Amino acid sequence: MANILLVANLNSDRILNLDKPLEMGGRFHYKDGGRRLGGGGANTGIGLAWAKHRVALVSQVGSDKVGDWLLAEASAQGIDCQLIQRHEEISSEMLLVMTPNGERTIIRPERPVFELAAPPVWSQWDAIYVNSSAEGSVSWAKTALENCLVLAQLAKDERPRPCDILIASKTDMQGRSQLSPWEYGLTIAGASLKYFIVTDGSDGAHLYTRDDCQHVNAVPSVVVDTTGAGDAYAAGLIHGMTSGLGIVESMKEAGIWAGFAVATHSSIPGEALKQYLSN
Repeated sequence: MANILLVANLNSDRILNLDKPLEMGGRFHYKDGGRRLGGGGANTGIGLAWAKHRVALVSQVGSDKVGDWLLAEASAQGIDCQLIQRHEEISSEMLLVMTPNGERTIIRPERPVFELAAPPVWSQWDAIYVNSSAEGSVSWAKTALENCLVLAQLAKDERPRPCDILIASKTDMQGRSQLSPWEYGLTIAGASLKYFIVTDGSDGAHLYTRDDCQHVNAVPSVVVDTTGAGDAYAAGLIHGMTSGLGIVESMKEAGIWAGFAVATHSSIPGEALKQYLSN
């Protein structure tokens, strides 16, 4: 069991199920799929908690009933929420527009500024995963690198993400840079970078290092909802790396977790992953 700290979002997701794929200028009917727990904090943290790791989440939610619901739901799933801050605005609701083929479009309001407090004592943690635009996350990561494994998700912009392992999707990489993937990864993660992983859905993932590139196959799955697949992949990778697996074996484990995620009608991990971990 590892002590894992996640700096990631905790969201209330409102699901809108469309009758057909999105297209420019189209008109669509939808069915309200209700509200569900989401965000990278939940999507990544719940599977890790099921794998018997101690998982603490650093995030922020509103001081309203939705915020109360988010904390209660995450806590019930085994995530330590003591480090979550409360802001005075209402908790933002994410709109997840789902098409019949399982693809999704996310619409969200601007989030309040989130400023991290003083960093924790890093010797108490085995790994930290950064998937948030919180101010102060760069300084947190830099100080953590001396004491524990640091993983990060590539941001939507070019902000630095100091880390040992940087994760991105092929879609996120499109149009970013003319540099090679490894050289680009260094511009984001800095000299501490050991591995840069670029996922590509059903085509698996590529592992870039200073001297090599390897491909790891995806796990075949029936896709019903792609929401949270990247978060599940990150969780499986963290689980592998903190359980003593090498990077390639950890990527294979991550592919298994992502395969369960896309086959589940939710963004948080489904019962199939829980059963897999229990076995």
